[in-house]
Amino acid sequence: MSTISEKIFSRASGTRAKANDFVIADVDYAMAHDGTSILAVRSFREMGTEKVWNPDRIVVPFDHLTPANTDTTAALQKDIREWLHAQGIKNFYDVGEGICHQLLPEKGFALPGKLIVGADSHSCTYGAFGAFGTGVGATDMAEIFSTGKLWFKVPESISITAEGKLGKHVYAKDLTLRIIGTLGVAGATYKAAEFYGSTIESLSVSGRMTLCNMAIEMGAKAGIVPPDKKTFDYLKGRTEETYEPVYADEDAHYAQEYHFAASELEPQVACPHNVDNVRGISELSPTKIDQAFIGTCTNGRLEDLEVAASILKGEKVAVRTLVIPASREVFLEAARKGVIETLLEAGATIGTPGCGPCLGGHMGVIAKDEVCISTANRNFKGRMGTGGFIYLASPATAAASAITGEITSPADI
Repeated sequence: MSTISEKIFSRASGTRAKANDFVIADVDYAMAHDGTSILAVRSFREMGTEKVWNPDRIVVPFDHLTPANTDTTAALQKDIREWLHAQGIKNFYDVGEGICHQLLPEKGFALPGKLIVGADSHSCTYGAFGAFGTGVGATDMAEIFSTGKLWFKVPESISITAEGKLGKHVYAKDLTLRIIGTLGVAGATYKAAEFYGSTIESLSVSGRMTLCNMAIEMGAKAGIVPPDKKTFDYLKGRTEETYEPVYADEDAHYAQEYHFAASELEPQVACPHNVDNVRGISELSPTKIDQAFIGTCTNGRLEDLEVAASILKGEKVAVRTLVIPASREVFLEAARKGVIETLLEAGATIGTPGCGPCLGGHMGVIAKDEVCISTANRNFKGRMGTGGFIYLASPATAAASAITGEITSPADI
């Protein structure tokens, strides 16, 4: 009678873990990026621990403010590089390698049945591979660095089922936004969301990553897709580590169950300033934009860039348009396939693989009262620059909007 989360925590804690139990669990992999490793290392030093518990189980990508945007950022990153070298941590990915949540799957760390903890809220992305991925604060990460363990309250689970075929110009991002719009930003607070149904099964690995990435936006502790052949095929050649897929029992208990008809969806848009302020694109009045941004850990994968390029091919953008691949691997493959050339010919600007302006750090922040349509996961006030307005949408909708200069359905291009 166990859910996926209960089974993963049972293995990790060596107990028969059930929802609402408190457990001390062994973490399989721990991740901190350039933004959070600084605080985690500071706390680690204050704890007085000399050596990390296992350097091979710690992953540190630099992705949030890369290349360094100020001398202060550069100095802090230099300190972390030196600490990583001293600790013997070899799973370090420097400037231009990509976003942490893209790199962990690419490098074979996001594996079925594993407990993966990141010092970043969107670590729930790893649930796309049947792992329990979740985010913690920097001081909690310091404890993991020190001991390899952390306490958890085992979350209750909810079941989200989507059936039917997504229509033309409708993608995983649209389904994700509709789910969040229905449940609300607090609708799954501290729950583990398990995704089921024919729609989920038909999604690519990239689409599943989009879905799980935004589980935190409805308050969830984790979002999990049961692993299948697509999962195993993706992981081939990426890891030599053994893993054991975990599946929920047929009589597993769920706190709530939700059902969605995917075939009824049109392109969705999350309007300022809340992620659950979601409307079908036909419900929106004409809205002019100043910038389009295609990228992030939500929608910066090859599949996303290909969709954007298919719409922008032969067209010219009417507003500044930023495209930032999620990783070097994505960038290279997009270049080989001619996707980057198509985007450049349309007038888009290609950025260094990383987070870019998503967090309002640099590489494309917006000015007061400017409007950006973004493929990111958050549109809170001030997220991409003080006083700006962010609309969240799929790469297809963002690309279509870049052509017209206002929020536009890809069906209209």
